[in-house]
Amino acid sequence: MFRSGFVAILGRPNMGKSTLLNRLVGQKIAITSGVVQTTRHRIKGVVHVKDKNSKAKGQIIFLDTPGFSKAMDKLGEYLTTESQTALTEADCFIMVVDITEPPGKGDAWIAEQVQATGKFVLLVLNKVDRLPSPVTRQERREAYTALFQDYPALSTLNISAQTGKNLEKIPETLIRKLPEGPSYYDEDSVTDQRIREMTAEIIREKVLRNTREEIPHSVAIGIEKFIETPDKTLIEAYLYVDQKSQKGMLIGKNGSMIKAIGTQARQAIQPLVDTPVHLDLQVRVKENWRKDIPFLKSLGLAPPKGS
Repeated sequence: MFRSGFVAILGRPNMGKSTLLNRLVGQKIAITSGVVQTTRHRIKGVVHVKDKNSKAKGQIIFLDTPGFSKAMDKLGEYLTTESQTALTEADCFIMVVDITEPPGKGDAWIAEQVQATGKFVLLVLNKVDRLPSPVTRQERREAYTALFQDYPALSTLNISAQTGKNLEKIPETLIRKLPEGPSYYDEDSVTDQRIREMTAEIIREKVLRNTREEIPHSVAIGIEKFIETPDKTLIEAYLYVDQKSQKGMLIGKNGSMIKAIGTQARQAIQPLVDTPVHLDLQVRVKENWRKDIPFLKSLGLAPPKGS
């Protein structure tokens, strides 16, 4: 019997959800950083499950969602909608929590939302490598499990998305909970993202990693040109910020910051296209862009008309 279905990866912001997804599919398809709301889309990652004889056993489509958090603007409303939609679309869930911290109100709220669906939940306690005490690990595991009280459709697993500890047990556990179904993607597919979309996300990741708190979520990436030829790939991208002062920080003294971002992004993009990459980054000021619905829609960061 071939099983297939959709598994939403849920959790508060900065729990390691994107790192986990990258590990599960075996390559980088979701950007990561040390700030909240790094993920802005539901990214699909495909894992092909095989039996001991390397025969196809099933297919798991993981949905990496933005972390659940209070919406402060139109962008925030979109991120919340993306996460909420995953609750209805998924066949079952992975709830990722940070075992180095006790449960909080956000964890309790997500647990409540998930239990309301009646679907299977794999409670994944991440960052176990950062908590050496077995006594504390057990106490935290019991505390997080208590959020589900006597919920019958629950399993728990200690993992480290960073080191890979116990990750092989995740597909093994989930495939048994999925229904009989078709193969949604061919065997070579690991994501539904187009290279153009991945390019924009890679550039944004490098901005987040280089600017940290200075420009956390005040930047949006628009790919204006993406031209592939046999000899090279030409990419022109606009980096939109809220304020003129942010533009200066993003460019840096004598262009040092934008040059560093461009160099790092180009190195990450090149393996995706298999040709030398010419990357042109330009910084533009777009005041209050996070509240501008037409602009957000142009970047794919708002629901389409009629939805």
